[in-house]
Amino acid sequence: MKLTLFVFSIALACFCGSSLEARQPNVVVILTDDQGWGDLSANGNTNLETPRIDSLAAEGLRMENFYVCPVCAPTRAEFLTGRYYSRTGVSGVSTGQERLNTDETTIADVFQNNGYATGAFGKWHNGTQSPYHPLDRGFDEYYGFTSGHWGHYFSPLIDDNGMIVRGEGFVVDDFTNRAIDFIERNKDAPFFCYIPLNTPHSPMMVPDRFYEKFKDFEPGMTYREPKREDLLMTRAALALCENIDWNVGRLLDRIDALGLRENTIVIFFCDNGPNSARWNGGMKGRKGSADEGGVRSPFFLRWPDRIQKGVTIWEIGGAFDLMPSLAEACGLELETNYGLDGRSLLPLWEGGELAWNDRSIYTVRRGEVSVRTQKFRLDVTGALFDIENDRGQRKDVSQALLEVTARLREEALAFRKEVREDFEKYSERPYTIGFGHNSTLPARDGVPHGNIIRSSKAPNNSFFKNWTDLGDSITWEIEVAEAGDYEARLWYKCAEGNEGVRLRLGPDGGDSVVAKVVEVFDPPLYAKPKERVLKSHYFVKDFVELEMGSVALEKGRALLRLSATELVGNGAVDVHSVVLKKVD
Repeated sequence: MKLTLFVFSIALACFCGSSLEARQPNVVVILTDDQGWGDLSANGNTNLETPRIDSLAAEGLRMENFYVCPVCAPTRAEFLTGRYYSRTGVSGVSTGQERLNTDETTIADVFQNNGYATGAFGKWHNGTQSPYHPLDRGFDEYYGFTSGHWGHYFSPLIDDNGMIVRGEGFVVDDFTNRAIDFIERNKDAPFFCYIPLNTPHSPMMVPDRFYEKFKDFEPGMTYREPKREDLLMTRAALALCENIDWNVGRLLDRIDALGLRENTIVIFFCDNGPNSARWNGGMKGRKGSADEGGVRSPFFLRWPDRIQKGVTIWEIGGAFDLMPSLAEACGLELETNYGLDGRSLLPLWEGGELAWNDRSIYTVRRGEVSVRTQKFRLDVTGALFDIENDRGQRKDVSQALLEVTARLREEALAFRKEVREDFEKYSERPYTIGFGHNSTLPARDGVPHGNIIRSSKAPNNSFFKNWTDLGDSITWEIEVAEAGDYEARLWYKCAEGNEGVRLRLGPDGGDSVVAKVVEVFDPPLYAKPKERVLKSHYFVKDFVELEMGSVALEKGRALLRLSATELVGNGAVDVHSVVLKKVD
């Protein structure tokens, strides 16, 4: 049953002009990846300069207590749905755990249903196969990658509205170019532009023009435990953050040049804490932590038509508040399949006298729960900290405040029970085939058997290698939307001497197709001259396509297996992905 949470046909006149015919505001949301609260000069970091991002706070507002999740995909899920990520089917960052349930209403659905042009440009990280793909979740356009991270940042392969193309230059520059193009094409009607940039997430690949400033840099501001700081990592992160700032500046300049500045809401925030031990305001924790340093995000918003300059908001808020907030700000009818956890922040943004009730915001990491109220944080161990006076979480006050501690511990236990039930409910989901335009099964989502191993420890952006025996295979748990014949294509690499290997693809116990590999294709791994740290676990190479033929698939769940029926040399192939498309 749909829940109508806000209907703002009358409010449209209040928020968008003097009449209902006034144009609704445009919305641009910039979300960066692994950039902590401290990675901005606006927050006091003198190691770098981010004047264009800082200008959003100077010309609009900043929220000093804005919270996200400890890692990437959960934050995206909360922003997209207005709900705690554990309720949405998301439980992690890879191997299917990052998928947003298909019955969730996204913020893009809301804008699209209200007549906005919608586009997303960058790292999606909430599902690859239809109906999880961005084009199935309310976006008219998508350009980026759907995986949790990408292994190479200079002209990599990119998903361009469901088609694989070669990107153009450094990925963040490329994504920004596409976002600017989208804005230019939709300048005469309201648009919602989501720009989830993928840096400073590793690999720490940085264009020379930005790294030159930092290659010998000695930071004047360091992590609270300086011996834990990796100087090379810090230098690369600072350079990547200045590149982000340059791109934000290009975006803002184009919005201004098009005459859209006054009626465009521009939001900037990050998805979790910093991805290394570097200066972060003395806070405890970093990416992956449920402490302040792992989940406190900068939040800046510029909207000259409605928001006064230089506003600072101290009330707590979070990524899940943005759906109801933007719906109200834009005068949209907000209908969702489920109730929201977020609340509209518009009354805070607009200022004035209001009664704002305190609330608790729950942070979940690996099933453990931390609770943040306006004044306190209960950490995952049950310790209590007075964040208003102890942002660094250095003094446990739980024994001095027994009543507060007991109440928050009870809240944490209750929410942890909900989380575990949700995670169990969504733990066994197959990968979808034939539900839409995209039925790619990447190595990330497969399971290797026998001698086969991944190219890197992180499944995202990996490929399978070391296929040396006839008993080796790769499987994917799938759900087929419609019975029929499906064209099968394999993206592979084959070393010289192994050509002639015969590969079989099909569901266990069902029909299969067998194809012979006749083309040797054995390129080297990509060189990484722009990688600025000593060690990297990112290994990327090109693959070539093999048309295997068509395989009959029955409707429902099955175990799809790629195996070999004949080996010629000392091995089979490396595998990047399998693509299935229903034959009309």
